[in-house]
Amino acid sequence: MRAPGFWSNPPDAPGLAARLLAPLAAVYGAATARRLARGRAGAVRGAVPTICVGNLTAGGAGKTPAVIALIGHLDRADRPVAVVSRGHGGRLPGPVRVDPARHRAADVGDEPLLLAAFAPVWVSRDRAAGLRAAEAAGAGLVVFDDGFQNPAVDYDLRLVVADARLGFGNGRVIPAGPLREPVAVGLARADLLLTVGEPAAQDRFDATWGDAIAGTARLRGEVAPLETGMPWDALRVLAFAGIAYPDKFFATLRGLGAEVVATRALDDHAALSAAMLTRLEGQARSLRAQLVTTEKDAARLPPAWRGKVLTLPVRLNVADWAPLEAAVAAALAHRAA
Repeated sequence: MRAPGFWSNPPDAPGLAARLLAPLAAVYGAATARRLARGRAGAVRGAVPTICVGNLTAGGAGKTPAVIALIGHLDRADRPVAVVSRGHGGRLPGPVRVDPARHRAADVGDEPLLLAAFAPVWVSRDRAAGLRAAEAAGAGLVVFDDGFQNPAVDYDLRLVVADARLGFGNGRVIPAGPLREPVAVGLARADLLLTVGEPAAQDRFDATWGDAIAGTARLRGEVAPLETGMPWDALRVLAFAGIAYPDKFFATLRGLGAEVVATRALDDHAALSAAMLTRLEGQARSLRAQLVTTEKDAARLPPAWRGKVLTLPVRLNVADWAPLEAAVAAALAHRAA
């Protein structure tokens, strides 16, 4: 499903629909608060340090690139990193370790398949059980992909990711806006805020949300295409994507110089059937274009199609990791106390 347009209105002008939906938003926010309060007493403490990478909004904020970047920055021989994911879109309840050689997106979800190229990944709808499985397999630090609003685990460090361009939308809670909980409530539990976007978007985020995020330690990052030697310049492409904001992917391709002759925006995590891909292939052939998709979508491609579709990999670049280093040091000191 696509996010309603009014969700992206400015917070000082959320729109009539947001105001009319305010009572339902209050119910949603109260339910989230109750769930967190009830679960806090029974939260499981990991035998090894745990980091939750979550967000305050529905839809993509850049969590997957953030998890990949954290793995690269924190993984050490004496403290190997593992990932626990709910496995959105997969049928297996887990806990099960993701094996790209035998699992498909329908089994474990597309994001765990992508992350499994960087670290051991455990899919588990019960996050505490996923943590225990990762620990038993030798993890020295466990990163949770999402789960910020889930109280099953008492995390050592909580990192909230926000898209700098989209910010927190109109500042309202679902269904009046994109928020899973009010900004002030969520950030009160967060140790770090990572905003993802180019410098101009970061500046706009600061102008809009600077007061709301005051007092929260901050990381800034920017997602950029990974240099693979692929000559994108002037390549005619038909681009398709089943991510939260496909237009960002299409814009990235244009920024690389590709001639995007057609696009197909799919629902987030949409199934990529052979019939649909065959139609796209026929359209691309008629346009003399190459099919291109995202890394996350590529994880859902049927095996027979993986050689036919180009993939554009992206990575999150963080210029200054010092705020994370300080937060990790503080969390480890607290754990040792």
